[in-house]
Amino acid sequence: MTIKWVQADPLVMNGEPFCHGSRVTVGQLLEMRRNGLTLVEIVTRHPELRRMGIAAAYVFAAEHPERYGAFIESDGSLVGPGYTDEEAAGLPERLRAPGIVVKPPVAA
Repeated sequence: MTIKWVQADPLVMNGEPFCHGSRVTVGQLLEMRRNGLTLVEIVTRHPELRRMGIAAAYVFAAEHPERYGAFIESDGSLVGPGYTDEEAAGLPERLRAPGIVVKPPVAA
C-alpha cells in the first residue's frame, strides 16, 4: 500500500492540506519550521507524524508557492531549519530536495 503523505479533504481541516494520520496541516508544519523547530522537536510535539510525511509536506509546499509563498525564501528554499543529512538518510531521492527538505545548519 502506498501512503499519500499529504492529503486534502473538504471535510477535514476545512480542506487545508494535512499530513497523513494527523490533524497537522502543511501550513502548521511550515509555521513550526519558520519558528526554528527542528525535525526532532516537531516529532516530539507531534509523535503521530512521520519523518517521510514531514518531508513530503515540505516538498508539497515548495511545489505550491501560490499557497505557501510566505514560507519560501528568495533563493527558493523553505524558511527555517530543515533535515540534516543524517535525518534525511533513507528518504527517497525525490524527498531529499536541497533547501526544501535537506538544509545545512546556519553558521552561528
